[in-house]
Amino acid sequence: MIKLLLMKVLQFPLARITFFFIAGILVANYRDISIKLSLLLLVAGCVFFVMVYQFVKLNYIGNVNFRNIIFGIVTYSLSFLIGIFTEVTHNDFLNPGNYMSNYREADKPHLIQGSVIEKLKSSPYKDRYIFVVKELDHKPCNGKLLLYIQKENSKKDFKGNSDPDVGAILLIKGVLSKHRPPINPNQFDYGRYLSNKSITAQMYVNPTDIKIARLKDKSTWYYAAHFRNRILNNLKKSNFKTDELNVAAALILGQQQDISKEILHDYQYAGAVHVLSVSGLHVGYIMLFINFILSGVAHNKNGNLVRLSFTLVALWIFAVIAGLSPSIIRSVTMFSFLAVGMYLKRETNVFHTLIVSVLLILVVSPSFLFDVGFQLSYVSLFFILWLQPLLSGMWHPTHKVSKYLWDIVTVSFAAQIGAFPLSIYYFHQFPGLFFITNIVILPGLGIIMALGVFVMLMATFDYVPQLPMSVLEWLIYLLNTVIRHIASLEQFIIKDIPLTIYLLLSLYLAISSIIFWLEKPRFKQTLLALSALMVVQLSIICTLWLNQYKSEYIVFHITKKTILAKRNGRQVVLYTDDSLIKNVDNEPMVKSYLTANFIDISHKKSIPDTEYFRSMKILITDSSAVYPKYAKPDLIILTQSPKFNLERLLNFHHPKKVIADGSNYKSYVALWKATCKKQKIPFHATAEKGFYKLD
Repeated sequence: MIKLLLMKVLQFPLARITFFFIAGILVANYRDISIKLSLLLLVAGCVFFVMVYQFVKLNYIGNVNFRNIIFGIVTYSLSFLIGIFTEVTHNDFLNPGNYMSNYREADKPHLIQGSVIEKLKSSPYKDRYIFVVKELDHKPCNGKLLLYIQKENSKKDFKGNSDPDVGAILLIKGVLSKHRPPINPNQFDYGRYLSNKSITAQMYVNPTDIKIARLKDKSTWYYAAHFRNRILNNLKKSNFKTDELNVAAALILGQQQDISKEILHDYQYAGAVHVLSVSGLHVGYIMLFINFILSGVAHNKNGNLVRLSFTLVALWIFAVIAGLSPSIIRSVTMFSFLAVGMYLKRETNVFHTLIVSVLLILVVSPSFLFDVGFQLSYVSLFFILWLQPLLSGMWHPTHKVSKYLWDIVTVSFAAQIGAFPLSIYYFHQFPGLFFITNIVILPGLGIIMALGVFVMLMATFDYVPQLPMSVLEWLIYLLNTVIRHIASLEQFIIKDIPLTIYLLLSLYLAISSIIFWLEKPRFKQTLLALSALMVVQLSIICTLWLNQYKSEYIVFHITKKTILAKRNGRQVVLYTDDSLIKNVDNEPMVKSYLTANFIDISHKKSIPDTEYFRSMKILITDSSAVYPKYAKPDLIILTQSPKFNLERLLNFHHPKKVIADGSNYKSYVALWKATCKKQKIPFHATAEKGFYKLD
């Protein structure tokens, strides 16, 4: 039955159109395509589509099958071109109205006016905000930036005002910083992450660089924040314990800013961090709760219309309360379409509406395609719809409680089966007790969500019922305690798991083929499953074989430290300071590099004076400024701020390039850069350009 439904879904024309639309977004994201070229291609595609449509309509192509094939190819090609055009036109860096289009001079202070739309989790030294720019140097513009404000001893340093909140209009004088590529190999690309969220630059300022206007920008974000603050303030007045209140705010209002590092660490290690981010799981619980309330409504055409209308209104009210963040909008949109499919009472509509929701979201915001939350939400939901009925049918408990618990187990297992390859690909770790965690917490999470929504709705009217609040507080305390005990079993957490894009795709192929085999364990399905498992093995073998013949020399960037790596195949020799040798393999950038490349450390050594890589001779200097006089190197690596006359050294050795790592003083690096420019020798400072690789 499930296989038949999936075949119908694949025959759904919009599914194939969505696939080619997504392909267009991917091509435009990874290729530099101008707006003019994308528009020209789209116009040409539209003209060709109209021509073919007229040919088909007038029966100029006699063969029906050939006619359908030609029309299908043209339609999907047009969908592909629309995907390219959509991604290009949503690129903020190409938008002439974006403030970065008017940004010309680096390191020059600009006067920026705009408003705060979201406060993010702070660090010990800086507060972080998402800021909407309205003016740049008195010129109207638009766009978002990530604003860092240095924390001061006093909270009254903002020209007589306290810290800015959501809706605050700020006038800022500061330097705009473009997103940098990763400064070390295989490191998380934070710049691309921000770009995918339409944040085109960053700014670091002190409180004295900011003026806060008396008026507020009363946008949707302002009213949503005001509504949330009203709820939280009333709960604080009712003596709701701080740690439990912060978790409740994350569960229901999507506010994680105030959760302690210890609690966040526990949820991560227990495999339950998704619980703290308002997403499809929470919206799904809200939807189930609404369905429970409306269970008495008649199951006919009019009754279904009433339930659908009430469900959609309730979901979007929840989205506004939770702050209208991209993840919440995405999840509510997804479940809104899912609700439409459910109430239409057609099984295939559930899959069809899921596809329609993907297409609609990506048309409005194609950057969501690269959002990890978007990918995990849809993959998990797809596997719940596909795999859960199959798992649920393996046992038919007669008791209602047993059936409820069995449904929770199967839903959790189906979602985790679908999500775990993506989770490993992005996070390179796997909490071995995730299944137990979800079985334990999901039944109670539904009760916490329902009770929490009730308590917070009451809090909006300045009334907090003590008994429900106390029960909610105790349930969250119990939840945190269970999570903490599970997280303490760190031996079950598998870390540093390497996974390439090819392994990721082959894993999903294997999982899908095994599900087909479970549905119908016949010869064809068995052959398909075994072939898919062979593809996984071949992917692993090919990856290891390719890594075996790769060699490179890397200068990492790390502040006040020196780490060099010489790689030959899967073996790596790390060179570092004597004080770091023992624990150098625990440095985050080293672990990322080793994990991503399927390689191990063969030796850890002190930094030598000279080194050879292939046909190149490398001279490495340190604070002693002692080096072989007649080294004649091809490459010079400057470390630990050596005090010598670089110009004399360059005149004597004539190297091909000079590299300065992150252990040097900034003032020294600036002088060396000027000297190399004068001598017309290429200079690479890792603090400015990131790591250096020789291959």
